[in-house]
Amino acid sequence: MKTISIQIPDEHLEQLQETATHLGVSIEELVLMGVEQLLKQPETSFQDATTYVLKKNTELYKRLA
Repeated sequence: MKTISIQIPDEHLEQLQETATHLGVSIEELVLMGVEQLLKQPETSFQDATTYVLKKNTELYKRLA
């Protein structure tokens, strides 16, 4: 696992600390959860779009078959 360092505004750090404390995790864990969620988002969005298109056009696909 790699380590990175970032600079963030003090108010963001305070918000991260409050959220982490509320959730019972460290700031590092909270940030990692956010990164993991962000990395999964495009995959989920694509899957949602394909499901929507297939469902919306089911009747058309049946007629064309």
